[in-house]
Amino acid sequence: MKRLAIPLLVSLCALAIGAGFVRLAGNTSTPNVRAAELGIDDELTPTQERLVSGFASYTLGKNAENNGQAGEQAPRSYFPRGSDSCPTNQSSNIKVNQNCLNLSDADLQGRGQAQNEESIQVNPNNTNQVVASYNDYRRGDGTCGVSFSRDGGRVWNDSTVPDNFTRGGTRYQGAPREYWQAGGDTSLAWDSKGNAYLSCQLFKRGPATAGDPDRASGFFLYRSTQNGGASWNFTGRSIFETGFQRSFLPLEDKQFMTVDNNSSACSGAPATATPGASCTPFQDRIYVTWTEFAPTGTAFIYETYSSDYGETFSPRHLISVNSPLCPNNQPIPGEASNCDANQFSQPFVGPDGVLYVIFNNFNNGIQNPADNHNQILLVKSVDGGNTFAAPVKVADFYDLPDCATYQNGHDFGRACVPEKGPTNTSIFRATNYGSGAVNPSNPAQVVVAFGSYINPHSKESNGCAPAGTSPATGQNLFTGVKTPGACNNDILVSVSSDGGATFTGTTTDPRALQSVNPDAGQATTDQWWQWIAFTKNAKLATSYYDRQYGTDEQTGYSDVSLSGSGDTTGWGVQRVTSSSMPPPTQFPESNGFSAFWGDYTGLTADTQAHPFWSDTRDPDLFACTTSSGAVQTPPSVCGATVPNGSGSDFPVNDQNAYTANNSVPGK
Repeated sequence: MKRLAIPLLVSLCALAIGAGFVRLAGNTSTPNVRAAELGIDDELTPTQERLVSGFASYTLGKNAENNGQAGEQAPRSYFPRGSDSCPTNQSSNIKVNQNCLNLSDADLQGRGQAQNEESIQVNPNNTNQVVASYNDYRRGDGTCGVSFSRDGGRVWNDSTVPDNFTRGGTRYQGAPREYWQAGGDTSLAWDSKGNAYLSCQLFKRGPATAGDPDRASGFFLYRSTQNGGASWNFTGRSIFETGFQRSFLPLEDKQFMTVDNNSSACSGAPATATPGASCTPFQDRIYVTWTEFAPTGTAFIYETYSSDYGETFSPRHLISVNSPLCPNNQPIPGEASNCDANQFSQPFVGPDGVLYVIFNNFNNGIQNPADNHNQILLVKSVDGGNTFAAPVKVADFYDLPDCATYQNGHDFGRACVPEKGPTNTSIFRATNYGSGAVNPSNPAQVVVAFGSYINPHSKESNGCAPAGTSPATGQNLFTGVKTPGACNNDILVSVSSDGGATFTGTTTDPRALQSVNPDAGQATTDQWWQWIAFTKNAKLATSYYDRQYGTDEQTGYSDVSLSGSGDTTGWGVQRVTSSSMPPPTQFPESNGFSAFWGDYTGLTADTQAHPFWSDTRDPDLFACTTSSGAVQTPPSVCGATVPNGSGSDFPVNDQNAYTANNSVPGK
């Protein structure tokens, strides 16, 4: 049974990033490429539009300078404020990016200001050294921002990634340099020698925004050699890149990276890992996985590795291979696999050197018209990323609901996390994904955490049931989305005790899987964008956005929580944020609230956990304007408000990167 095709949407900035769906019928024809001035949305098929990451869709859309709103802005009130608004910390929550806030033009709110989509890693050899990365907009467009700490994450400094250009050559019509216009989707890792690595996704916007016909995309690696993230090599080493092209497709998207930084290398370095061993044959091998959106309409997952500390990378390997787990696809002549609609891959390595990769897949079978679940698959490699075993199902999951249906038409074509109150302020794009880790004391135990809108606390008995997909957008529908006590998104765990051969979620419905949050408030509240990590003493931690505190669930405010467990069954929970964060307003949609807050958050652990998130409690600042819209002279600094939908004004806010140092709760 296949779902109906959805119409091609008018702007990729109004599109989702991988909402629950299976391969759509009738979308395998030649992509809709019409003229050189068009944006990426005119080349992607409907399936690809819904899978492409939030950062790519926001960055490459035709109206990306104003989030696809073509100049439409919500009414704002501006008021003078002091010019010394350069926030540092929020109580025990530590600001990571150290810049003061640039003053943005009102119609470019977010440009030159925000930080989101976080990654963080602690040096396994020196827990005082921590690096953190994020999408950074302070230069006026997205770039790969990095900060570093030399005291365990208490004090931070910013460093600069030299990603303005990379080496050119034959791939770029013989030019010695390729200049890039935007970067982001960062991830970080350390090797066993104390070198830090940053993976950065780089784009050319194309003529719709920049006038440049080049539409290249790719991933580049930057190494911080023995200085803890304070500086990075110039220029980036190519992981994979398309080279000069006049089409956006193929588009390389949503890469994540890991390094086999196990301290014990197997003597003789055999060609394969021995599952359960106490050493690795692939010490310091760097692995990167990503999605490629091809002109044929597919979205395959690929992997590559470096065995020379990031200087060069292997040919790429297809890892979303044919599987009986993918019966629901639209066959394309000559395509490489029936698992051809994928996104959000993440590689991670066990203490025995075994490589695991998880990813969302949307080719699963469906049982009835109301069924809108999808699945997370896992593949593993014991030969250092050269070959992979057949995919294994980690779990089914239910993606977040269609935003336009439940939020009064806002953010058309995307999923979001609707608040339960009558307002429609929580409209930032969101999706559920998996994050995985291996127990450092037990290589056979593989854990994957993921979000699901149907779960033990949100099911039919509470008035929340799958209701198919929206005929307008293809996004998931549910009963009880805005009803208190009915639907909520939950963070679940699926556990393997046999090295990834089977998982608790392979045959167990999400309604019966383990939740990381047993608190009473969980039954009626949303949790999303988790990341997991094991501490050195094998305690599992996961951090996530959370609405179980105060009036968050009604108002669309958010907090960050940390859950921990010593056995993956009994979980303790603690609140990380010192106060609730208001709904984001950077990159506003027509109602003045944010349509983009990133796609994910970060977490790392040593003996403590270091959650890392985008925080909205700091004010947004503007150059004060006159009633005619001209900048006041002499210039001064203003804050701003927007109507919140309930009869009062709402202060607009910034997106800054914050972290905390927390002991891991639970037994």
